[in-house]
Formats: sequence, C-alpha cells, structure tokens
Amino acid sequence: MLNPALSQWLDTHAQALDLGDCDPQHVLSQLASADVLRVGISPALGGSGGTVADAVEVVAAVASHSLAAAFVFWGQRAFIEYLLQSPNTVLREGLLPSLLVGELAGATGLSNAMKFLSGIEALQVRARPRDSGWLLSGRLHWVTNLRKSGFVVAAAIDDEAGGAPFILAIPDALAGVQRSADLQLMGLQSSNTAALDLQRVEIERNWLLHEDARIFLPAVRPAFLGLQCGLAIGLARRALREVEAHLQGGRSILLEPFLEQREHLEQTVSELKKGLLDGRFMTRPAALFRLRIALAESAANAVQLELQASGGKAYLIEHGSGFARRWRESAFVPIVTPSLVQLRAELQRQDREAAA
Repeated sequence: MLNPALSQWLDTHAQALDLGDCDPQHVLSQLASADVLRVGISPALGGSGGTVADAVEVVAAVASHSLAAAFVFWGQRAFIEYLLQSPNTVLREGLLPSLLVGELAGATGLSNAMKFLSGIEALQVRARPRDSGWLLSGRLHWVTNLRKSGFVVAAAIDDEAGGAPFILAIPDALAGVQRSADLQLMGLQSSNTAALDLQRVEIERNWLLHEDARIFLPAVRPAFLGLQCGLAIGLARRALREVEAHLQGGRSILLEPFLEQREHLEQTVSELKKGLLDGRFMTRPAALFRLRIALAESAANAVQLELQASGGKAYLIEHGSGFARRWRESAFVPIVTPSLVQLRAELQRQDREAAA
C-alpha cells in the first residue's frame, strides 16, 4: 500500500521520530511525496480517488512503521477532511493544493470541540464580533502538526455575542497567534505537537469553515475518529506480525491467542469501514465510540502478546528498541482525544438517558 521509498524512510527514521532526533519538518514532505495525502479525495479536487475507508488503511499502513508519522498524517488528513465538508469552497480552493503537496501543515484543533459536543468541556476559544470578522482569544492546549514553517489550524469558537458556536480555520501568520515550544512527550516527539495561544487575534470572515459547530462537528466526527482509528489498527497489525515471526521459535503456545487477536482485529476493522461507508455513524456515534475503544484495546493486547513472544530479547536494547517504541506508542493510543475514559463516560451517559 505504501511505496517502497516511504516505507524504507519510515523504518529508518522511526526511532528518531519517536525520540525527537529527526527534524519534524521532513515528515509531512515525505508523506506528500508518496501521495498518501491524496487518498480518499476526488481526482477533481487533486486527490487520487477512493473513500475515507481507504484513507484509514493508509494511515494504518504508516502507523505500522511509525506512530509519530501517522499522527502527523492524521492531523493533516483530518484538516483536509474539514475543508472537503465545508461549504466555503473559496477557502477549500485556496488551501487544498498546498495541503496536498505538504507545503502547508493542517492541524486539527477540534479535539476540544469534540469533547464540547459530548458535553465534556467548554470551548476554549472565544470570539467577539467585529465588522469584518472576529476578535479571538483563548488557548488550544495540545495540537499536532503545528509545523514551524507554516500551518493553519481548525478550531471551534464560542460566540461571545450569544450566537451559535462556529468553526474557523486560523492561519499562523495572524498577529496574536503564538505557538509554544514543542510539548515534551514520552514519544512521538517529532510530531510538531504544541500549545497555541490566541491573544486578540483579528480574523476575517473568509476563514469560516462552518457557521454552526453543532451541525458541522457531527458531520465530520466519523472521519475524525475513523482516521484516528488507523493509528491503533496499524500498531496492532505490526505487533501481531512480530508475534507471527516469533511463533516459529518455540512459542507455538501463543498460536491460538495470536489467531484470535488477529481475527478480532480484522472483524473490528471491517465494521469500522462499513460504518464509515454507509453513514451509520452520523446518527449512531456510540457505535463508532465502541469501535474506537475496541481497536485501542486490540493495539494494547497485540503489543502485550509481542512481549510474550519476544521474551527476554524485548529487554535487550540491541533487539528490543522497536518493541520499546511500540510499547510507548500503545500507551499513547488510549489518551488521544477523545480518550477512552471520555468515550466510556459518554457511553454511560447515553445508556442512563436511554434507561430514563
């Protein structure tokens, strides 16, 4: 699914990407040169065709080599999806070409917004109306793909005038947009993940992605979460391939759990793709939440099985550096917003309301 050049680059740099020893500037350009950003986008818009389910598979393929690179990929592709589903065609035509070739980084700052949609937290960016647009203030605490050479970030905005919350694309060049230093993460260090402060930022109305967040967010949530699931899918598949390679070396006791985990994983992936293609997640988000939880658990279980299959080698630096990275990656999957705790809390709330 990935061209050999990208696969080789990812394998060569996976450890450096995780630890921050690779310039994060290179990640997006490598993805763009392999044309993976075009998957699931109409050729009429510069894409290579296919569906969002195909894009999930490509995210998974990248994640099987490097979760840090896949995390960047997810941020870029999610922002592109917002443009595809925005009624602002002028903005899409202006930004999409540079996003597809990796010249401009797109950041999905809607994690806070997805939690807002479920009633978990308030919106963190506020807007005061002005004649030609808005004056923005607030902070986005954790945003990926804020490339220092230029980015645009999507954010949900609370209207101080009392109107409906709305969605903006905010370019980094505006006065008052301040990017923090990269967050000091345990891994995924070359993902351009930072916080964003907005201090009296003047923005024009032509940067509006959608006038009503409560309409737009449910529409883009299936792609937002579906593409995010690609992180767990790719990590689980890679760990299970490592397990399979060890089964020939006297670890045949693990054959049955290996086969069970692989079958369960692929059944869950199939359900995810079906739901993305038939649109059921638009009206049944709980089904998507359960699949996201199941895939995160699959990734954790697969890495645990890889540890058992590897044995003591996993603790030797010479042999176990790849495993150690996947272990860190598996610890990250459950906390990507919306986290598993947040998803389970939302499912419990929905169950209580249904029983009332």
